[in-house]
Amino acid sequence: MNASVDISGIRLQSERLVLREWRLDDLDDLFEYASDPDVGPRAGWNPHPDKEESARILDRFIAGKKTFALVLRESGKVIGSLGIENYEMEEELSEFFPYRGRSIGYVLGKPYWGRGLMPEAVKAVVDYCFDELDYDFLVSGHFDFNDRSRRVQEKCGFRPYRKVVFDTPMGLKHPGVIMLLLNPKKDLKLDFSHPETLIWEK
Repeated sequence: MNASVDISGIRLQSERLVLREWRLDDLDDLFEYASDPDVGPRAGWNPHPDKEESARILDRFIAGKKTFALVLRESGKVIGSLGIENYEMEEELSEFFPYRGRSIGYVLGKPYWGRGLMPEAVKAVVDYCFDELDYDFLVSGHFDFNDRSRRVQEKCGFRPYRKVVFDTPMGLKHPGVIMLLLNPKKDLKLDFSHPETLIWEK
């Protein structure tokens, strides 16, 4: 089942990043990366056409209390986001009941790709979710064409779990994979009830 989350007042640090709540004065940085035509479509959403769109998303980030701003420690610049989201398809993923977990989704500005920053951020959030929030599992997903996202998840210990077709906010359908990470401190037993789509490697 989807667990609760509230990142109010939470501040995580890694070697090069600070993960914190979004603030109103982050608008320019958000628009800078979210307007890049190479960024949003890889995650299934359209580039922001103007700052008004970014302001709406920023308000949603702040009100939702589940999305971290990724901040470079050396400069204080926001370069991406990482959300601890509700995972979709609860009926199809019924084997997760009664376990508690969420889905991790993330995006990073293009100038910062290939530096290992996103695995660094994801690992910090994984530790927070498992050690502080006591989640049983986390899932994340990637489109088949998004090798960068797949590699991030693999580096953080996620393993292929189920083939799916994702519906995107752009109105498109993209085949992809749900990746799963179990809390290593727990002995979880999952009911693999959909063998035709499972790709779990035991």
